[in-house]
Amino acid sequence: MIICAGTTEQFDFAMPVGIGMLNVAINLTKMCLEKKPDYILFVGTAGSYGEKKIFDIIESKTAANVENSFFSGKSYSPIDNVISSVKDVSRETLVNSSNYITTDKEIGKHYMAQNIHIENMEFFAILKVAQYFGISAGGIFVVTNYCDENAHEDFLKNQKEAMAKLTKYVKEKLLSK
Repeated sequence: MIICAGTTEQFDFAMPVGIGMLNVAINLTKMCLEKKPDYILFVGTAGSYGEKKIFDIIESKTAANVENSFFSGKSYSPIDNVISSVKDVSRETLVNSSNYITTDKEIGKHYMAQNIHIENMEFFAILKVAQYFGISAGGIFVVTNYCDENAHEDFLKNQKEAMAKLTKYVKEKLLSK
């Protein structure tokens, strides 16, 4: 099963599941209850904390749910906030998920120090639902912006080209076989 967020991020080969972690958790759970897939592949856009470049395409099977306030010591989490569908995460690009977009590039340095290089609002919820149902899952992301003060403007400016590049990548890699 190939899924995407929806709204402005739709693909002719993917089913939309909603924007943000709550919408994804609800909608993907309903989909898995109706017909449990063998594999879930999420395709979407991501912001880079600094190392990954605009239009880079990244594959990952590991997500985190870390809020920016964690790095200033103003929050903690009692939940296991890293999830992976691979045993060795040392070679993985970790994808952070939050319902908020990071706009402070200095905070990005803290994420990169934790081996977290990109952010996408939905991915943690996707892996959590997949884990609950015992389904393998992964994601393919295209970088649209850096996580800085221009994040939203750059996302809007680069989204169309990024979506075209991601569509081409997925169709060549997965759908042409």
